[in-house]
Amino acid sequence: MTGQVTNPDSQPRAILTVSQLNREVRGLLDGALPLLWIEGEISNLARPASGHLYFSLKDQRAQVRCALFRQRAGLLRFRPDNGQQVLLRARVSLYEPRGDYQLLVESMEPAGDGLLRRQFEELRARLEAEGLFQPTRKRALPSLPRRIAVITSPSGAAIRDVLQILRRRFPGIPVRVYPVPVQGPEAPPRLVRMIELADADPDNAVILVTRGGGSLEDLQAFNEESVARAVAACQLPVVSAVGHETDVTICDLVADVRAPTPSAAAELLSPDRMEWLRSLSAIQDRLRARQKRHLTALQDRLQTMHGRLRRQHPGRRLLEWAQRLDRLEIRLARRMAWIRDQQRLRLDRLRQRLALQQPARGLRQRRQHVATLSGRLRRAQRTRLEALRQTLGGTARALENVSPLATVARGYAIVSTADGRVIRSVTMVRPDDQLTVRLSDGSLQVRVRSTAVDGNGGKPQ
Repeated sequence: MTGQVTNPDSQPRAILTVSQLNREVRGLLDGALPLLWIEGEISNLARPASGHLYFSLKDQRAQVRCALFRQRAGLLRFRPDNGQQVLLRARVSLYEPRGDYQLLVESMEPAGDGLLRRQFEELRARLEAEGLFQPTRKRALPSLPRRIAVITSPSGAAIRDVLQILRRRFPGIPVRVYPVPVQGPEAPPRLVRMIELADADPDNAVILVTRGGGSLEDLQAFNEESVARAVAACQLPVVSAVGHETDVTICDLVADVRAPTPSAAAELLSPDRMEWLRSLSAIQDRLRARQKRHLTALQDRLQTMHGRLRRQHPGRRLLEWAQRLDRLEIRLARRMAWIRDQQRLRLDRLRQRLALQQPARGLRQRRQHVATLSGRLRRAQRTRLEALRQTLGGTARALENVSPLATVARGYAIVSTADGRVIRSVTMVRPDDQLTVRLSDGSLQVRVRSTAVDGNGGKPQ
């Protein structure tokens, strides 16, 4: 049935059908309100064969119809039921057949996660205001990382998926695992520590922070501010692959790249081996073609040079050089003859000067002078030698007069101990001492039987 709308002053206006009116209202609702978070209790839950879910969300004072379509319903991690308190993320729309507004649900979780969700939204808004989510600070990933640092649980499914994908796509990329707990109170500080260690290792080229899916509470460690700021402070590019495709964490938003799953992250970080092989084959083909073109160009150049060489007649040029060499040889011979003549004239002039100076006469005078000097030197040497002989004889006679050997020759003896000390007093000797007595013609070895001191105590008279 078609309704008519007229204004009070009976002026004619455009007439809308009810369907048109509902579409206008739906357009207004869809554009006026953003996605909303609503908490309430499920009632009148219906599960038709289509897989969609229809229910009412109510509190103590009101209720609203809700629709959760099959594609979104398949992503739920729990089974909704009547009387269950839930938290919805939905947008307001109009159900045109009844003219009722309803909520089109995007996601739904148990209401126990409501506090975590509000904390998530508050932290997300604060970090976004600081610019940590800006695309301008995101860094590109290396095309072939020298090593991938994986921060995750060493026993979880995520690390197995990552390693399996890397082995399949490009097994030559090294991987270092930094083990951490991925949930619980110990997880955030361990995540921060391992992120800092991985970022400081010069062998790492990129960091992957990952874990498998779970509830909002299970993923809470990756929504901590300390973890987000550790990721933002990294010098290396960071890939975050936390949970399933529908899970979004603060770590995902701060990271340089967000991957929907751990397997997808491994594919982002590793080149396709077969694609690289195809690319390498194409490069080899291009290289061979370039080498062929280069060789062809060299052959053309060689042929051109051969043609130029033939046109320049190298035999004729050699003949010209031979003629030039002959001319140079003739000029050299003439020059040498002229020099020889000049030297001969100079030698003749020197001979004339030498004959005028009579060098034989000067030589005789110098010989006579040398003979005179030699005679004077010999006489002086004889006089000096005689004086030295006389001085030496006097010194020898004086030395002989004071020599102990001369004293011994007059009948005296020199007595000494076994170690060579000369005995000057009887007090230096003890009975049984071995002594040496030096005479003029030899020496005696004697042993002391006794000693006696004269009346003056051994002092010389």
